[in-house]
Amino acid sequence: MPLAVWLRRHGHDVVEAGNGVEGLAHLEEGSFDVVVTDIIMPDMEGIETIMRVRKRWPDLPVVAISGGGSGEPSQALRPASRLGAHATLRKPFRPSVLGELIDKLLAGDLAPPGEA
Repeated sequence: MPLAVWLRRHGHDVVEAGNGVEGLAHLEEGSFDVVVTDIIMPDMEGIETIMRVRKRWPDLPVVAISGGGSGEPSQALRPASRLGAHATLRKPFRPSVLGELIDKLLAGDLAPPGEA
């Protein structure tokens, strides 16, 4: 089941974007509680998306996901954590894992990047 469908079925409002450019445009137009970004995307990849989200919306939680493309997923996700993603997930993962992570972020149960 696609992630967006699962999240909607579990009570989340979801706005989808095909890449970072579209995602940032949505952020400019509305109010969002969490950003979930893939690392490997066309036009603007997740790392640049995370950097721009951090600059414009420094308190907005970000979850980065990746299957690694041609490399190991952890290699793609390491920079995401350093650049401000609150959490990272390696694909494949169960939608419920992402749902639980989003719930924790919304509840304030995960520390922002750089805090322990």
